[in-house]
Amino acid sequence: MVSHKISLSLLLIALSSLIICSSAQNSALDYVNAHNTPRGQVGCSTVTWDTTLANYAQNYANQRIGDCALTHSYGPYGENLAKGSSSTFSGVSAVNLWVAEKPYYSYATNSCTGGNQCLHYTQVVWRDSVRIGCGRARCNNGWYYVVCSYDPPGNWEGEWPY
Repeated sequence: MVSHKISLSLLLIALSSLIICSSAQNSALDYVNAHNTPRGQVGCSTVTWDTTLANYAQNYANQRIGDCALTHSYGPYGENLAKGSSSTFSGVSAVNLWVAEKPYYSYATNSCTGGNQCLHYTQVVWRDSVRIGCGRARCNNGWYYVVCSYDPPGNWEGEWPY
């Protein structure tokens, strides 16, 4: 009887930690912190969470669950998209992917270098984009889709991000 109680207790602890892990790194604070760290590195002000943007982003993520396509919404906000196949692909994972483009951005020429993508990074650190909202959805194929919306939008041609 004692061994069953211990086994049941361990099972409950394991299940509760899985539940906690599944929501980890997807909260509003997680998204804000993941944005504010690279912004601080280049001297930009912090972003704040905006529920209108978060609702917009979540609604759009929900619309993509059928195809998980990285197709922009073409809405009124700046937008970064990402998807990942692992169940651990979180909102923070997505922001980290965008920030990982930093080495490909040349401030001197205000352009991406070597044919690499860097516009996700520049949107993250765009000095005028001070409100964000993000959403995450599980696609029908099991992948996770992340959208972050930015207001005001960034990446204006001929303007520097910071």
